[in-house]
Amino acid sequence: MTSTHIKGAAARTHVSTYIRDALRSGHLVPGQRLVVQDLADELGVTRSSVREALVDLASDDLVEIVRNRGARVRLISIEEAIQITECRSALERVCARRAAVHATEAQRAELIEVGRQLSAAVAEDAAETYSMLNRRLHDLVIDFSGQVVAKRQLERLNTQMVRFQFRLALRPGRPQQSLPQLLAIIDAVVAGDPGAAEAAAEAQLASVIEELRTTGAPVPSSP
Repeated sequence: MTSTHIKGAAARTHVSTYIRDALRSGHLVPGQRLVVQDLADELGVTRSSVREALVDLASDDLVEIVRNRGARVRLISIEEAIQITECRSALERVCARRAAVHATEAQRAELIEVGRQLSAAVAEDAAETYSMLNRRLHDLVIDFSGQVVAKRQLERLNTQMVRFQFRLALRPGRPQQSLPQLLAIIDAVVAGDPGAAEAAAEAQLASVIEELRTTGAPVPSSP
């Protein structure tokens, strides 16, 4: 429990950040109820600050507020997850193409290091580490592209529940399947080949869509 009582806009932001981080870590899982009083007590804020934060999170489709029943972490359908990923694919392909052109030598070296860490995580069967590095790679390519409009839209899409609810990288055999796809993105960006980078990004996200279609049920986040 937070000992310092936070007020105003800072409290609202504090609650929102806490819930987002809890979703990323798996501390909160899809379908879980969000009790206003419990959150207020734990975070040292007022009930009204919690309610305001929940409204903000609902606008980002992370939380569902049901009249007379309170709030819960939102579940999404397979079809919605596929549609979100299709939108991500269109934008990430643009970013991969631009990153291959605009990334600095230091940034290319950073991508190579992430690739090394991804390979090590698969070799060590470290699924959580692999999942984290997978997200990091996507974020780096987006950042290195310099495409600020695409980045802003992807931030919106990535706050949706696909990553948090389905966590495909934790499924048995998935890291071994996706590793070559991620390394292909890295190789193309490092080589400065925009066409290959775009094709690799498209192939990787097409694989995610296929995985969503064929496996169906979401994987619960680990506690």
